[in-house]
Amino acid sequence: MTLTQLRLARGVVAAVALALATACTDGKAGTSEEMHHHATAAGTPATSKAADLRAALDELLSEHVVLASEATGAALAGRQADFEAAAGALDQNSIAISKAVGSVYGPDAEAKFLPLWRSHIGLVVDYTTGTASHDPAKAQAAVQKLLAYSGDLAGFFSGANPNLPKDAVADMVKTHIVTLKSVIDAQAKKDYAAQYEAQRKAYAHMGMMAVALAEGIAKQFPQKFS
Repeated sequence: MTLTQLRLARGVVAAVALALATACTDGKAGTSEEMHHHATAAGTPATSKAADLRAALDELLSEHVVLASEATGAALAGRQADFEAAAGALDQNSIAISKAVGSVYGPDAEAKFLPLWRSHIGLVVDYTTGTASHDPAKAQAAVQKLLAYSGDLAGFFSGANPNLPKDAVADMVKTHIVTLKSVIDAQAKKDYAAQYEAQRKAYAHMGMMAVALAEGIAKQFPQKFS
């Protein structure tokens, strides 16, 4: 599947996302499963500012998966120039995500978020290089650090927003890590069918993560995201 095809698929993800539940109900924190799957008639209209936020986060987070997959694929294939270009685009995406965070929580939060987000990309690179060099110890160490990182990122969001419970966000981040790892593993084996299936799952998951974050933010700032 090409980058263009994946972006076209985002429209399908967004359409499904509009039917998903709000991250929390009646001021009570939801579980990870509830944040992902519950549908409700009280969901925000497609024309609301909350829906605009959701679409923007969906675009940025889904793009993150596409660019990360391009970068890891190039690295595993030894295409250095391709890897550097993809990594540069991926970092621009990281900056854009941090600005989206800053637009809600301010410049201090943006400055704190960017290095935190970038750190998991560095760990993904470590896993990729460990896999490429047949160094299972390096690869496994990267996985363990990535799983620990899920709590750090969850702590950032739960600290900023009481509607985003830490355990639920951590579960979503872990799923992102696991699905992206599946992409890298398939790329390393040159199992292209498995690679693209894994990419589709990783891409779709980011759409659900965008829903949960956007709905939690909209609930926190109902006047801003009417």
